Amino acid sequence: MTKLKWGMIGGGEGSQIGPAHRLGALADGRFEFAAGALDHRADVGRAYAQSLGIAADRAYGDWSEMLDGERGREDRVDLVTVATPNATHFEITKNFLEAGFNVLCEKPMTMTVEEGEEIVKIAQKSGKICAVNYCYSAYPMVRQARAMVRAGEIGKIRLVVTNFSHGHHGDATDADNPRVRWRYDPEMAGVSGQFADCGIHALHMASFICCDEVERLSADFASTISSRVLEDDAMVNFRLEGGTVGRLWTSSVAIGRQHGFDIQVFGETGGLRWASEQPNQLIYTPVGGRTQVIEKGEAGLHEEAQRLSRVAIAHPEGFPLAVANIYCDLADAISGAARDGLPNAADGVRSMAAVHTAVSSAKAGGEWMDARPPMFR
Repeated sequence: MTKLKWGMIGGGEGSQIGPAHRLGALADGRFEFAAGALDHRADVGRAYAQSLGIAADRAYGDWSEMLDGERGREDRVDLVTVATPNATHFEITKNFLEAGFNVLCEKPMTMTVEEGEEIVKIAQKSGKICAVNYCYSAYPMVRQARAMVRAGEIGKIRLVVTNFSHGHHGDATDADNPRVRWRYDPEMAGVSGQFADCGIHALHMASFICCDEVERLSADFASTISSRVLEDDAMVNFRLEGGTVGRLWTSSVAIGRQHGFDIQVFGETGGLRWASEQPNQLIYTPVGGRTQVIEKGEAGLHEEAQRLSRVAIAHPEGFPLAVANIYCDLADAISGAARDGLPNAADGVRSMAAVHTAVSSAKAGGEWMDARPPMFR
């Protein structure tokens, strides 16, 4: 099997997300790391790319140089990952899509709803893939939960409760740390802090497992550390288009919580629970029955969970392999195989619409508002 060629923008040395992408993209031998513009400092980025095995003529100083260099090559990259600061996602993704490249963009895909809708239209016009890295949806037991819901194994969904809450920004004396401060600065983070950073993962997960989209929401935001302009805690009530009731809490000041991402789905005939800190297990309770633990790798799982389970039962599969599952689905999609569940530009713009709606709702005292992008109303 011929490897697809992969390039990366951002994710340089010291990056939090860069190693996860490199491990994920290369885990299954589907991609070759062929090109990169890995740092905003051109010389540093070129040197680091070459230290990772990229040829000197494909170790670029910035994304525009990479675009110019790759588009004229017969062996140009098949997929470009955008892992740069949030405010740059739209421009880079737009230009590479228009030049005929497939793109995997880190979330948030854009800073505004209008930009998100433009990306959706460009992807449709170009016929290229624009995926968004909602990688938690690629854990095998999350795919198992989605398949169980689709198969009607817990009946019609009544309620979904999800949260993504940690305490790593809860120390007020650390509020001026540059790695923390930017997340609550509108000039760098946009209109929302914690909800745009972590809450949209939880909201996407609710839609993903329930196979339904957010229609409207009501939000309450708080900046519990007074120096912060943007929220560090948020509560969002929402309704899916099919009528499911949704509850979401997200916080960065919940001291004692580490990762804190989990979801519970309650149907007419059963309930499911999944937590990112115990990702190999899906908790299932049938109505009137005993609670059961469904383990990754065991017999009888739905095909989507079996396909993405890599190692034997009881062996952990962590975050980089969830990212790797996104790259597996991308490799299949680039090669012409349809992959249900691959997060795309439509998911990206729905998330951004939810962020802006939540900001407006919070300012309006929790007023219920339509959370759909205009193009999907």
